[in-house]
Amino acid sequence: MKLTTRGEYGVLAMHDLAMHYGTGPVALKVIAARQGISEHYLEQLMRPLRQDGLVRSVRGAQGGYELARAPAEISVGDILRVVEGPLSTLECVADGASCKRSAKCAARSVWELLDRKINDVLDSTTL
Repeated sequence: MKLTTRGEYGVLAMHDLAMHYGTGPVALKVIAARQGISEHYLEQLMRPLRQDGLVRSVRGAQGGYELARAPAEISVGDILRVVEGPLSTLECVADGASCKRSAKCAARSVWELLDRKINDVLDSTTL
């Protein structure tokens, strides 16, 4: 598993919203400026986060984005899965059928354990 800037910036933006949770919506340009992220790129990240119910958007002059749930209810794993897709160390661990050697692979149990541990940490780390 290799995280891209989508994952890095998605977590940064969500952390920014968590730091301002309960104070009302935060304008996208404010998040972009504080985190040093292109506003256009941030728009692309917020769309799937909104569609998946992690953030909500508020229109109008005082509009922006806010967390849809309390920060303690949103894990880093939730965010990364939305902006990055499935979180697996190797394709064969995510989908055993994709590997012709999965039935007799000596290292498969190691990759599965590593996959579980990584996901456990990501799922237990909240905003």
